[in-house]
Order: sequence, then structure tokens, then C-alpha cells
Amino acid sequence: EVPVEKRVFKNLQLFMENKSAGDDLFDRLNTQIMNKHLNELMEGLTAKVFRTYNASWTLQQQLDELTSADDTVAEKILSYNRANRAVAILCNHQRSVPKGHAKSMEKLKEKIEQKKDSIMEMERQVQDAQRQAKRGSVKEKVVYDKKKKALDKLRDQLVRLNVQETDKDENKSIALGTSK
Repeated sequence: EVPVEKRVFKNLQLFMENKSAGDDLFDRLNTQIMNKHLNELMEGLTAKVFRTYNASWTLQQQLDELTSADDTVAEKILSYNRANRAVAILCNHQRSVPKGHAKSMEKLKEKIEQKKDSIMEMERQVQDAQRQAKRGSVKEKVVYDKKKKALDKLRDQLVRLNVQETDKDENKSIALGTSK
């Protein structure tokens, strides 16, 4: 149930009189009538234009709310996708959860765990290389730098995988293709 003003409730009751369960509530209202009314309010205004404006405004509001200048690229992408999801929900772009969603999420979680294991292993290698570089040659220092860069790369990949996991799960019942 949704709370509404008494006048709205009474009008809805009137609209529902002599109608069956499957009948349209506003059976005398169609796109032409709606667009004619909207055009009287503002030249060129149609239901489609209004819907597009509303979606664009919502996207911008969500982007302003969800993003920060110091976010990483992955975080900005996640914020954009969340804003886009809000628009898709507003526009009622829904879908049923894909059959393979659970399996796909499971595979992604496995990838994340493997990446975490790789990071732990690389952290050990970096520590060993750091010890050798402190008392070693230029070559050992180069090896240390390479391992450190590899560790940073693995960490970035983990962040992207985590963002992908969040995104995929949040998108499971929303059809984004029609709202971009």
C-alpha cells in the first residue's frame, strides 16, 4: 500500500468502477492525448522528452552524489554504473535474474580468491627481494623494483575484480542496455 491524499484515493476508486482485474486503469488516456496536453504546457514537450529529461537529470544527480574527484578509475566506473542503475530503475528497465548468474558470481569469487593468493605470494617475494636489495647489487635492486611493480599491478587487478563483482551482482535484475 502507498499512502495518498484522500482526493487521489477517491479518484482512483472512481477510475476502477466497472473494471475487471486486467483492465487498464486509465483506459481513456493514450499517448496522443498525453502529448497534446504536455505540448500545451511547453512547446515540443512530449512524454518521451520528459522521460529523457528526467533520466538525464537523475543520472547527473546520482553522479554528483556518488563520485569524488579523488576516486580511482575503477571507483568512478562503479559510481557511473550505480548512477546508470538508478536511471534504469526510474525508467522501469527490469529483467529477470539470468540463469547463469550464480555460477558466474561463483567463478568471479574464485578469481578474486586466486588473486588474493597471488598477492600474498608476491608480498613474500617482495619482502625477500627487499632484503636482498638492501645488501646486494644493482641487479637485486632492479629485481626488487620489478617485483614491487608486479605487486601493485596485482593489487589493481584485485580492485577491478572486486568492482566487477559488486557491479555484476547489483546489475542482476536490471536491464542497463536500454538506459545508456
